[in-house]
Amino acid sequence: MEYTLAIDGAPETIPGGTGVLLLHPSTGETDRIDTDFLSTDTDHLLAVSTRTSAREVEQKLEYYEVDEDRATILDTISIERGYTRRASENLRYVASPDDWEGIVDEVETFLESHDGKLRISFDSLTELIYYADEDRAERAAERILDLLATHDAVGLFHLAKGVHDEATVDRFRDLFDGVVELAEDDTTTADF
Repeated sequence: MEYTLAIDGAPETIPGGTGVLLLHPSTGETDRIDTDFLSTDTDHLLAVSTRTSAREVEQKLEYYEVDEDRATILDTISIERGYTRRASENLRYVASPDDWEGIVDEVETFLESHDGKLRISFDSLTELIYYADEDRAERAAERILDLLATHDAVGLFHLAKGVHDEATVDRFRDLFDGVVELAEDDTTTADF
C-alpha cells in the first residue's frame, strides 16, 4: 500500500511499513507537519503524546482541521499528573510516559483493531528518552516500527535534535527509512 506524504522535499509517496523520523529544533513548530502527515490519505490515525495532554492534542487536531472521527489519541501524561481523564474508544491512556511497553501495547491494539490506511504520530521520542532512557526509547521505537511493517501502516516520530548529542541523534536516525529535518526557518529537507 502506498501513502501520500505531504511534506516539502520528501517523496510524494511512501510504502506501508515506513517509519519517518522528524528531526526538529527544540523550539520548532512541528504541528503543521504532524497534522498534514496525519490528515493526508488516511482512514484512521493514532496520535501518541508523551509531551502534551489529550486535550491539547484534540485542540491541535481541531485547529488544523484533522478529521477527529478518524483519530485515536494515546495520552501518556495525564494520569501521572493527576488530570481528570475518561478513557473511551478514541481516547486511551497509559499510566506514565516511561511506560514504554504500555505505549507499544496500545499502538499494537490500535493497529490490530483498525483497517485501511493507518498512520501514527509519535510526539515525541525526546520525551520518551527523558522519562524512560535511551535504551528503552530505542526498544519502543524498534517495536513500533516492526508493528508498522506488520500492519502496512506508516509513522512519524518526533525528535528534538538540539536536545540530544550527535551520537543519540545518529542512533535514532539509523532506525528509520526516512528522515525529515525541520530547520529554524521552517524549511524542510528529507533523506529517504
